Amino acid sequence: MAAAAPKIQRILLKLSGEALAGGKPHGFDRPAMQAVAEELRPVLAAGVQVGLVVGGGNLFRGLPAAADGADRATADYIGMLATVMNALALHEALETAGLPARVMSALAVTGVAEPFIRAKALAHLAKGRVVLFAGGTGNPYFTTDTAACVRALDIGAQLLLKSTKVDGVYDADPVLHPTASRYEQLDYDEVLQRHLGVMDATAVVLAREHGLPVRVFDMHSRGALARIVRGEAVGTLMSASASDRSGR
Repeated sequence: MAAAAPKIQRILLKLSGEALAGGKPHGFDRPAMQAVAEELRPVLAAGVQVGLVVGGGNLFRGLPAAADGADRATADYIGMLATVMNALALHEALETAGLPARVMSALAVTGVAEPFIRAKALAHLAKGRVVLFAGGTGNPYFTTDTAACVRALDIGAQLLLKSTKVDGVYDADPVLHPTASRYEQLDYDEVLQRHLGVMDATAVVLAREHGLPVRVFDMHSRGALARIVRGEAVGTLMSASASDRSGR
């Protein structure tokens, strides 16, 4: 990172809950969380401010539970609590790695996380702390993708980064279709019209309405996060127009 100054000063990183599970079917994987810390280390050292939203799919998924007959709102609240547990686990891993972090929750969980207050979040970021935003939006019926968009806008992030299992957005599942083509750039409307599924529609519309660029990339690709904040075109960029597609 010393070779080139970052061209992005503040980001919001969205991780799936599965990213914390590593190769396990559920739960936490210590090496996987340590790997997240090591990807963040050079970015923070370069002075980039980092907000982070993590899903809860490694512990609980609200939609499948609702499909099985559970009350949808209750299932979503359970899912939000799962994101709190994930944020606490990742917080501990970051602090152990020497990276200062704070957990802020949209749901009141007194004693384990601060309530989300925008001014306090901005103060934490200014002090170089990773802010882990837990509890989704605090409301049922919204995904953590949407929560990530909301928090990115709250903190004035220049770029929303969504980590996936592959290196961007493809026109078909590259695991099932080896000849699938990766998009380097996409318009928000293209994502919606082609039903690409990179983010839920509510999140895409919110990003479009506020001109928030979203870059989809593979967090498992070592150094990818550092390259992105230096301005490199890693993965797939979703934005409004060619003028927004620099990702910075």
